[in-house]
Amino acid sequence: MINIGKAMLHMFVKNSDILLQIRNMVKLIHTLADHGDDVNCCAFSSSLLATCSLDKTIRLYSLSDFTELPHSPLKLHTYAVHCCCFSPSGHILASCSTDGTTVLWNTQNGEPLAVMEQPSGSPVRVCQFSPDSTCLVSGAADGTVVLWNAQSYKLYRCGSVKDGSLVACAFSPDGNLFVTGSSCGDLTVWDDKMRCLHSEKAHDLGITCCDFSSQPVSDGEQGLQYFRLASCGQDCQIKIWVVSFTHILGFELKYKSTLSGHCAPVLACAFSHNGQMLVSGSVDKSVIVYDTNTENILHTLTQHTRYVTTCAFAPNILLLATGSMDKTVNIWQFDLETPCQARSTEDEAKQFPEDWSEDDVSVWLCAQGLNDLVGIFKMNNIDGRELLNLTKESLADDLKIESLGLRSKVLRKIEELRTEVKTLSSGIPDEFLCPITRELMKDPVIASDGYSYEKEAMENWISKKKRTSPMTNLVLPSVVLTPNRTLKMAISRWLETHQK
Repeated sequence: MINIGKAMLHMFVKNSDILLQIRNMVKLIHTLADHGDDVNCCAFSSSLLATCSLDKTIRLYSLSDFTELPHSPLKLHTYAVHCCCFSPSGHILASCSTDGTTVLWNTQNGEPLAVMEQPSGSPVRVCQFSPDSTCLVSGAADGTVVLWNAQSYKLYRCGSVKDGSLVACAFSPDGNLFVTGSSCGDLTVWDDKMRCLHSEKAHDLGITCCDFSSQPVSDGEQGLQYFRLASCGQDCQIKIWVVSFTHILGFELKYKSTLSGHCAPVLACAFSHNGQMLVSGSVDKSVIVYDTNTENILHTLTQHTRYVTTCAFAPNILLLATGSMDKTVNIWQFDLETPCQARSTEDEAKQFPEDWSEDDVSVWLCAQGLNDLVGIFKMNNIDGRELLNLTKESLADDLKIESLGLRSKVLRKIEELRTEVKTLSSGIPDEFLCPITRELMKDPVIASDGYSYEKEAMENWISKKKRTSPMTNLVLPSVVLTPNRTLKMAISRWLETHQK
């Protein structure tokens, strides 16, 4: 699903609209004002928030009450700290600086684990962990990019871009490739062996940030998975790209659309953990939150008094952090209002797939890239209820769909719809459901892939299956499960509010 008109998407995103209504309200719940200079970056783990600044420090806060940890601030860099990021497990924090180093920190005690010097000694502008925590990328002002072994702290591979400073970096969720952005506006794609796969001019006046959505999309023809990539720049624009990479078909990068909500250079962009929202921060001092399906603006936040330099979503709860040259970090919470509270039962019911008309089903088929099946479904009077009851036998015998691949794709899409119906009908925010059982978590834990699961379900997964992530299918660096107390408290608060 790479090029889909908004009109074709309208009916399909009614389900997504319900999910987004859960985030319909956003409020400022806390402001951190501990840094003595511009805030350059902020990053979340499942239990912590990290911020870094021109004041040479990194600060760590607990998500439970936003108090600063006893071992914060972290002080080792001798010049401005430009970027910070957590490993997927949250146990390690990386920071990079004008002093030409990237430092790895133990988040439990604040002790430095390693100081990795950029070979050229150039100021390091950006750093990013791979999804499996095995590698770390650092990009520098002279255009050099280094791939470090995050276990041995040794340099693994090194490369460079033709022009400009490296200022942005993001790994694809499957870890097969990463993207860098330069001050000259080039978007460069590298594989996990540091081979340059592609480079093109993305923003005329320079790139400032880029981010991958963790949620894949399908192409509508071959059932292949693609990932959304957002980039932003000095041209005041945010561009959306679709990226795919397989060892058989190779690499492909396609431009999809441009978001033009800001009136000044855009300095930061980030996808929400579930991929349904995209946030951006700008020189115009505003923060804009977009719906990634419709690309409509959901919120414009204008509390910062100077340039907004950074923004990040928390991985497991609906929190957003925005940092600015005004030396503050604002924490925003998205209100967990359910559809039942937002609209009448009659209006809400029409949103559910089982109440779709035949025309609604036709538009849904188009949104999935299944345009050729519209006539067949119309001829057989398939409405929403019939759609949800389709099986592989009925697709072959009743609808006469001959292609096995096409039948498999239709069934996969219907199963996704059934799962969504179950979530919507319960009114439970998706972040509170275990990815394995799709049930409300009672004892959430964080696995080494950075995702949260119900403890018993993840223990069973590890004992019965290979040591792979249920979400990414990559090998788990560790089988240690850490209690997610922040998420558990959020679930408890939601239960108190909605199950009286």
